[in-house]
Amino acid sequence: MSLSQSFKDVLAKENIEALYDEPMRKHTAYQIGGNADCAVFPRDAAQIKVILEACAAEKVPCFVMGGGTNLLVGDDGFRGVVIICGKNMRKLEVDGCCIRAGAGVLLSRVARVAAEQGLTGMEAISGIFGAVGGSVAMNAGAYGGEISQVLESVTCYCPAEDSVKTLLPQECQFGYRNSIFLRQGYIVLEVVFKLQPGDKTEIENAMADFAKRRSDKQPLEYPSCGSVFKRPEGHFAGALIEQAGLKGYKIGGAAVSEKHAGFIVNMGGATAADVCAVIRHIQKTIKEKNGILLECEVKTLGFEI
Repeated sequence: MSLSQSFKDVLAKENIEALYDEPMRKHTAYQIGGNADCAVFPRDAAQIKVILEACAAEKVPCFVMGGGTNLLVGDDGFRGVVIICGKNMRKLEVDGCCIRAGAGVLLSRVARVAAEQGLTGMEAISGIFGAVGGSVAMNAGAYGGEISQVLESVTCYCPAEDSVKTLLPQECQFGYRNSIFLRQGYIVLEVVFKLQPGDKTEIENAMADFAKRRSDKQPLEYPSCGSVFKRPEGHFAGALIEQAGLKGYKIGGAAVSEKHAGFIVNMGGATAADVCAVIRHIQKTIKEKNGILLECEVKTLGFEI
């Protein structure tokens, strides 16, 4: 899709950072993906509104993403505009037991700041390698903890209503890897974490323990999106895949990790088609062996699995 000069002029007039024909592999943890017609990096809700209005006026498809840690972009890229909130929305402030963080701040950075301040509550989720906005939208979790458990409030932009709202946790409709932000298309702008005073040494030791567990059990040495599949009721996806003998199963540059069967890693030069082929093979195998259809946790752009 060729973006008009008038569209480009609108972005330039509002000082909105934009890159055209941008390789999306640069913006995803998988390091996979073709080019987007345009990638934009807003600083606030006002700029997001301008971008959305410009897209609507010219009937240009748009997609909102955060840090790209749970996203697989198609090999042909995306014919439209990608709004990337993970670059310029990185405000971070500490106020007593609260930490205010912009959508683009890495969750691991918030956890480090919490430890430095002697604030407890984020230890279990400290190793999640996503940005705050996306982590809140999908209610990311690890080792029995979920991000929804440590929230004071979430400020978001609601495109359909053209309004900025601040929601309390009980208003966010959090579920397993789900929330009102995904269901209603609300765009997370800023989050306030509510933590508790703790012993700094104990907090740091707990984070170090979780980091070691993650390093020991997860293939952090290869690009990936983390866990590919949601946890099926009563089971663990990784265990089902391992029991099916699929560790190491490989197509092209994509392989089921030998370290953790819930991960599909980019061994080098993997394409989105490679990853999808591995996903489909896993789903087919587990359905045949266990009668369970594994549901993908990873999001896609430019194609559907």
